[in-house]
Amino acid sequence: MNRVLALQEKFKNKPFGNVLFSKILARMAPYFQTIDPRIVELKHNYVKASMKKRRKVHNHLKTVHAIASCNLCEFAAGMAMETSIPKHRRWIPTGMEVSYLKKAKTNLTAVCDLNFVDWDNCTSVPCPVSVYDEDQNEVVKATIHMKVSDKPKK
Repeated sequence: MNRVLALQEKFKNKPFGNVLFSKILARMAPYFQTIDPRIVELKHNYVKASMKKRRKVHNHLKTVHAIASCNLCEFAAGMAMETSIPKHRRWIPTGMEVSYLKKAKTNLTAVCDLNFVDWDNCTSVPCPVSVYDEDQNEVVKATIHMKVSDKPKK
């Protein structure tokens, strides 16, 4: 079992287990802690993650700042990659395309589905991420481009 999914299993039935699990994941890349993301659903090839709309992620309009929503997109794509890629492979982001579709006035949820990926033969993965507000309006659409390669032999 993948190490992230194994960690999720360990925390699954503990009090505040999902909160603690999400905080551990956010510490993998400390910048993620700026949005305090939460895992809503996590499985092989699929992630749903959320963030609260709070003052520390506001822009001058008191909506969720564009870069905070980008951070949520990268968190979702990274967790989807981390839980899905075979153990002998590795990944790194190489680019991002983002469209801001509507003002983000509420808490947000990002979804990344990688069920289309052939993990043993890919050299890059375009990770599509859609971000929704509480009314299920898509407010951000992103593609995070990931380079995929084999880990060096030891």
